[in-house]
Amino acid sequence: MNLLAKLKDLQARHDDIASALQDPNATKDMARYAQLNREYAEMGPVLAAYNKYKKMLDDLQGCKDVLADPAADAEMRDMAKMEIDELLASIPEAEEDLKIKLLPKDAADDKNIIIEIRAGTGGDEAALFAGDIYRMYCRYAELHRWKVEELSRSDTALGGLKEVIAQIVGNGVYARLKFESGVHRVQRVPDTETQGRIHTSAITVAVLPEAEEVDVHIEAKDLRIDVFRSSGPGGQSVNTTDSAVRVTHIPTGIVVQCQDEKSQHKNKEKALKVLRARILDKQQEEADKERSDARKSQIGSGDRSERIRTYNFPQSRVTDHRINFTSHALEHILAGEKLDELVDALVTEDQAKRLASLETKAG
Repeated sequence: MNLLAKLKDLQARHDDIASALQDPNATKDMARYAQLNREYAEMGPVLAAYNKYKKMLDDLQGCKDVLADPAADAEMRDMAKMEIDELLASIPEAEEDLKIKLLPKDAADDKNIIIEIRAGTGGDEAALFAGDIYRMYCRYAELHRWKVEELSRSDTALGGLKEVIAQIVGNGVYARLKFESGVHRVQRVPDTETQGRIHTSAITVAVLPEAEEVDVHIEAKDLRIDVFRSSGPGGQSVNTTDSAVRVTHIPTGIVVQCQDEKSQHKNKEKALKVLRARILDKQQEEADKERSDARKSQIGSGDRSERIRTYNFPQSRVTDHRINFTSHALEHILAGEKLDELVDALVTEDQAKRLASLETKAG
């Protein structure tokens, strides 16, 4: 099906939904009404781009008609030629924008996320870098007016992070951060280095779409729940009561542990939130293996062991190895201020690859 035919079908669907929403009985089924509202809203930007594109084509034809009209005077012809040049320069860009808006949407794009950051090779320096990256995402979230809630955290004596798991809530969080999963590498001179030598350390980042209970149904019989005394830093009651919770999902072997809260109930709630996200991620990973061609067309493989980015402090340079993106604004990126430049480049590259994949299939 060509582009215009697909858009005409979309316009017809949009009109049908508009009629259905105006039906006096529409609100009797609130779930369907909400679903139709969402679908109607999602079509809005696509159809706005379509109308802009269609107007350009109509204007182009109108100018061609002027040139073909023997009664048109020289001034009208000159104006028509100028407009044709402008339209021929603008139409390909409008068509590309339209194709991008028509790309199949990732169902998880609107979801909140569970982000897991762990220190890897490099000991204390890796843990300090894990703290830097966690702060980067927290500042980035703040700039986007997203909310960050820590679910689990393990600090080191030097102020670094062995591991942190947090939930980030807001509009389009997963769409913006889904390409952050992988190995982040740092090259810098640690404070403890007396010879001034550059050390290389690494951390892993996992970004999982948050799973609601409707996304992942967990049977109580499939869970083993252990409670124990918290061992980390915290208030007196945290360390002297059996408030820590370890949840094991028996069918998958996934284990989640939370001990930050004084309440056993709250720790269990947080652990189940992380567990659902990990189970959903595992299901998606298995589905991606079945759709390997589609997965290969996207940025990276999503493999947590894939080195995706290097932060080089001596050169104030950040390099994303998947898209050959380099920036010398390392401090601003780590402050969350210029992370959008990197995220935008990743999103644009992903869109270009998916467009190329669709066009190859269509061809």
